[in-house]
Amino acid sequence: MIDSLISNLITIKETFFNLADFSLSLTDIVEILIITFLVYHILLWVKNTRAWNLFKGIMLILVFVLIAVLFEMNTILWIAERTLSVGLIALVVIFQPELRRALEDLGRRNLFGGLIKINTVETQKFSDKTITELIKASYEMGKVKTGALIVIENEVGLSEYERTGIEVDAIVTSQLLINIFEKNTPLHDGAVIVRKDRVTSATCYLPLSDNLDLSKELGTRHRAAVGISEVSDSCTIVVSEETGKVSIAMNKTLYRNVDADFLRSKLEFLQSGNAGNKKKKRRWGLAKKNR
Repeated sequence: MIDSLISNLITIKETFFNLADFSLSLTDIVEILIITFLVYHILLWVKNTRAWNLFKGIMLILVFVLIAVLFEMNTILWIAERTLSVGLIALVVIFQPELRRALEDLGRRNLFGGLIKINTVETQKFSDKTITELIKASYEMGKVKTGALIVIENEVGLSEYERTGIEVDAIVTSQLLINIFEKNTPLHDGAVIVRKDRVTSATCYLPLSDNLDLSKELGTRHRAAVGISEVSDSCTIVVSEETGKVSIAMNKTLYRNVDADFLRSKLEFLQSGNAGNKKKKRRWGLAKKNR
């Protein structure tokens, strides 16, 4: 018994010194950093979607499987082996929208933008007149509590959502927007999509956000605004039918009850197309966020 204990201690000592002599190469460090980055973003994605509750359920099942392994419960292990492959396919099918959203978000990231600088000609996405008309329409509708949902396209195309609505193809004016969202008119229900200086489509259906952190008092319009900001880089103006307040959804964040100056600064930020402008970035970050 004593000899066995001593032998085990010697083995542990040798293992410890072997680990102490272990050296990392540059490739090993890069691999660790890449794996850490991927695991962190996967966990972050899981935490911010409905997959979080499913993840906790899977962990509970794994605990039961571990207990079955320890106590050699062969029937449970047989069932687990047969259902593993089917379960993985089912997860992909169930969470297809979330997986697509995660891949789109990864594709929009400019990972090498800071290392590789390409000389491009900066152009405005829409005119100052369009900004003025959007602001005027939003607050005019807010005064009479007319609900509105206006999506301004950025780099990511919104053609698939345009097809759900009715083609308009008209220059952006406050009168046009007010007429579209007037109650009991054929085009008032749904979202309007704006590309550059034109209203391209009305009565469009948008994806609703499933973010559990959003306030329960928010209605369908606000959830749709956040939903489209989760799958694209658009900016969405929301006018509440209940309160008449104006809100903005962008980059998965909802800025509630904003004034005209704040709205103008955000539209000018989008108009410039220069996300690297530090001055504008600082001004963007001054707003209070309320999810």
